[in-house]
Amino acid sequence: MIDRLTRALSTVAAWWLGLLWIMPLAYALWAATHGVQYATHFDPFAPLTWEHFVTAWQQAPFVTYMLNTLIITGLILAGQLILCTLAGYALARMPFPGRGLVFALVLLQLMVVPEILIVENYRTLAGLDLIDTHLGVGLPYMASAFGIFLLRQTFKGVPQELEDAARLEGCSRLGVLWKVYVPLAKPTYLAYGLVSISYHWNNFLWPLVVTNTAQSRPLTVGLAIFGAPESGVDWPVICAGTLIAVGPLLALFLLFQRRFVHSFMHAGLK
Repeated sequence: MIDRLTRALSTVAAWWLGLLWIMPLAYALWAATHGVQYATHFDPFAPLTWEHFVTAWQQAPFVTYMLNTLIITGLILAGQLILCTLAGYALARMPFPGRGLVFALVLLQLMVVPEILIVENYRTLAGLDLIDTHLGVGLPYMASAFGIFLLRQTFKGVPQELEDAARLEGCSRLGVLWKVYVPLAKPTYLAYGLVSISYHWNNFLWPLVVTNTAQSRPLTVGLAIFGAPESGVDWPVICAGTLIAVGPLLALFLLFQRRFVHSFMHAGLK
């Protein structure tokens, strides 16, 4: 009886949390597809309109913003996968003096809020002449402590016998990494990749600081400028622009939802 009550309460709580999560998105969809007079007034018989999407698309270079976001997110993910794979393998399988200290420093990085490093990162990138570039936006995030930790734990779970067999077949260390460890860590890569894409697609503060022109601004910064109060607050148009910005990421999540959950379960994350 207690177990049934607990499950029922859990189900009700999950539904309520789901409704609370989807309400802002539902309002944005309602406001973007109805006239201005219905932005704060619900009428089930209100006529649909798509003019707000057309207005938003014409008022801001969303194609440029979206392309910049794709380039930045892709650069970050590629750099993270390469660096985290090499670092994770070294910390998991290559004994060297100070390995425990290096891993402790990686874990320490998880406790550092990225915003604390904004001034130093900006100063460094200014010295490298990378301000207002795609690489400048992505470079500070390529060495991910979370990715290193996750892949290190995954690689430690691979049986040593598989590496020994590959070495007997003549594989080098990089060959062993590519042919043994990387294929066995595919669920971890997929789970981490989805988390990384989601985070950096929505990242705002650092791109706002380091970009100056539309040629390098991602969607989040472009949308903030598009919806700034000094440019006039038109809620239906702002909601339409928001849906244009979050649409690709939302579609990606809905398409790969089952795989996303399955990958996290296999990656050992709770």
